[in-house]
Amino acid sequence: MSRGAPRLLRVGAALAMLGVLLGAFGAHALKNSLPTDMVAVYQTGVQYHLIHALGIVLIVALAITQPGWKRLLLAGWLMVIGVLLFSGSLYLLALSGVRLFGAITPLGGMCFIAAWGLLVFSPQGAPAER
Repeated sequence: MSRGAPRLLRVGAALAMLGVLLGAFGAHALKNSLPTDMVAVYQTGVQYHLIHALGIVLIVALAITQPGWKRLLLAGWLMVIGVLLFSGSLYLLALSGVRLFGAITPLGGMCFIAAWGLLVFSPQGAPAER
């Protein structure tokens, strides 16, 4: 197994747990205290947060079966950065109302796109590292 895979797995699992917590917080604590449009922004952050946390766990599973795929771990770390930038900026926007945070969101989206692109173009059947 690649050396970075266990750390990335822990980060992915922690992000999934945090996504569930933030989703529950939004559904119960914020639903009645934020304007409807900001609740939708927050929910979008949670949706992308959870999808990409699971994507990170999937990447680790692939890295375990194909340890020669160094791009896989890079894709996983790009997803981590994407969650922080994309979802984090949406959480801040929804909670603060400061529209400037919305300018950060596309940077996170670009990290997501790059991560999925690395998966598309990762060599299949690469020899395992020895």
